[in-house]
Amino acid sequence: MTARVPRTHPYVPNSAPEVRAAMLAEIGARDVEEFYADIPAELRLRRPLRLPAPFDSEARLVAHLEELLGRNTPVPPGRSFLGAGCYRHHVPAVVDEIVNRSEFLTAYAGEPYEDHGRFQALWEYQSLMAELLAVEVVNVPTYDGFQAAATALRMAGRATGRRRLLLVGDIDPDLLSRIRDYVRGVHPVEPVPAEPKAVRAALATGDCAAVFAQLTDFSGRVDPRLPEYVELAHAAGALAVVQANPISLGVLAPPADLGADLTCGDLQPLGIHPSFGGGNAGFIGSADDQRLVAEYPSRLFGLAPTEVPGEYGFGDVAYERTSFALREEGKEWVGTAAALHGIAAGAYLALMGPHGMRELGETVLANTAYARQRLARVPGVELAEPEAVHFADFTVRYTGGPGAAAVADALLARGLHGGTPAGPREGRYCVTELHTQADIDRLADALAEIMK
Repeated sequence: MTARVPRTHPYVPNSAPEVRAAMLAEIGARDVEEFYADIPAELRLRRPLRLPAPFDSEARLVAHLEELLGRNTPVPPGRSFLGAGCYRHHVPAVVDEIVNRSEFLTAYAGEPYEDHGRFQALWEYQSLMAELLAVEVVNVPTYDGFQAAATALRMAGRATGRRRLLLVGDIDPDLLSRIRDYVRGVHPVEPVPAEPKAVRAALATGDCAAVFAQLTDFSGRVDPRLPEYVELAHAAGALAVVQANPISLGVLAPPADLGADLTCGDLQPLGIHPSFGGGNAGFIGSADDQRLVAEYPSRLFGLAPTEVPGEYGFGDVAYERTSFALREEGKEWVGTAAALHGIAAGAYLALMGPHGMRELGETVLANTAYARQRLARVPGVELAEPEAVHFADFTVRYTGGPGAAAVADALLARGLHGGTPAGPREGRYCVTELHTQADIDRLADALAEIMK
């Protein structure tokens, strides 16, 4: 077997062997492989990527990519019943018009002397989001909602000086994985059942930094005992961090009104198109409490007076607390933000207004209730939690016929996307305001055929 010969990439200057050697020597590493030591062995590829031979022209490369993209098949909203964190909602045309303006779409990290309204747009977003969340401070969006939850928990740990984190109830396994990965080495994570008794017992040691709970859990269930978790957290000297689907806040009380110290979640439902599992952006909100504001690692924009009386500018608040200012000395590193999605969410909230958000939330609640009732009438299908109130997402149990994976495959063969397996005999579904009664009836009729 011949040894691999280092090759200089035509577009990557740091690929030159002598440059790579100098960089490794500077940081005291023997090989690039040392940078990946934290990645578990079972996740490592251990072979080169199976890529086609290099294309000899841009035209051939474009043709190849267009052929790949042509394999994608758009799914009409009424035929997709997928949710669990990435949802199909109506996006007003005005939102797309605004975010595709060049001063927003092409801006990355411009400062005031080259800004053309981006800072004001993000301040407007923060103001609208603060009204929705019933808080006073909202950050510039993090990369996604998972990152927002992990960062909020790190903030709680720094604010309290404690370590243990309690995570209550049915949590998305991917979210749990992200939190564990982000806080490991600093905070032990302890999942507990969604029961006040279990939460109280876990808090008895007195060393808990935060209790993380959800306004609507991974299965879409609205937990009426959320205020109890918040009270228990505060009684034990911990902070309450609550995740919320922002679309639900037109009909459900915002976590801050229930006593939550930090509210977090994903902006995707607010005017952001789902695309290959994206686009996502995370929000964190809190009261204007210096103890918490000092722990935000991301940028905050506020009003600043100008030399002209009555006129205002828009710029960073307490910039010195961020890793942008402190670099490696920062409390927490912040890389690329999803600020453009924040501008989309701001435009969406401005268009919807309080009445629109309430009407939207009521529609999703009504559609969810109808879908649960309609599917429960199908022989061989029953609700996993018949007494609970659900928002958008819900789970059903298959009591007869094929299992969850086979049901999902059979639905897909009929052009319907749904029934994501939540267990051997459980499937997860989701409805939004885009689903009609006819769409839900079509799904029920397909399940009736499959379950025969």
